[in-house]
Amino acid sequence: MHYDPIKDKIGGIVKKSPFLRKIFYKILGLMFLREWYVKRKIRSLYGKHAPDDILDAGCGFGQYSYFMAKKFPSANLLSVDVKVDYLEDCKYFFDKTGIKNTHFEYADLNQIDFDNRFDFVLSVDVMEHIEDDIGVFKRFYKALKPGGRVLINTPSSLGGSDAHSENDDSFIGEHVRLGYSEEDISAKLKEAGFKVESFEYTYGKWGSRYWRLGIKYPMLMLNKSQLFFIILPFYYFFTIWWTLLFMRLDVNEKNKPAGTGVLVVGIKL
Repeated sequence: MHYDPIKDKIGGIVKKSPFLRKIFYKILGLMFLREWYVKRKIRSLYGKHAPDDILDAGCGFGQYSYFMAKKFPSANLLSVDVKVDYLEDCKYFFDKTGIKNTHFEYADLNQIDFDNRFDFVLSVDVMEHIEDDIGVFKRFYKALKPGGRVLINTPSSLGGSDAHSENDDSFIGEHVRLGYSEEDISAKLKEAGFKVESFEYTYGKWGSRYWRLGIKYPMLMLNKSQLFFIILPFYYFFTIWWTLLFMRLDVNEKNKPAGTGVLVVGIKL
């Protein structure tokens, strides 16, 4: 099962309509559990004191850049990615909506070379695609000012994106590693110079149910045929209530011993 072709198809539908793109962002924010976790963590880190300079490292469709640009209007955001078409679509949308505090640039995270520039680096579902993760962590460390933080969201080694599936129904073919354990990612961040400020597993038992019902099964259908776009609204009409319930239960579950996602914050002292 492949995720990127479906993302690209949806992105192509909304890219020239700011109105549709805003709706698209709202749908992503509603339907993707990782956004619930990431946005909650950003609010908890910077609820009262907004960071001055932010790097969105692997901005993709730009939904997190949009969230942070609106939440932190006084901040300066640099959003980078290796996909030029995504960047051009983001530039078009941000220009049309009058958002001036965000700039989009092409950059390979293996080659970025910033020095004490940012207060906050965000990396969402990126590190599983990068072979030299320690090298990138070191570049994040160098890019941050003293006291700056990096927030990383990525699959865990406990089955993120159905990594241990015996069938051809996972997204792991797009990844260079199965995921991270707490010990693994903490050790690598420490090697890069960071102090691990917080760690949590996401996508526990309820998140796994949400993933299958809300994301995996629809993606499987769309990989079979894009004609399933027609019946997708009807599918979600019957399943959305359970999907949202599972998401709410997952983010409210305290002290999960494990999960298929990882959310970690490192700080440069």
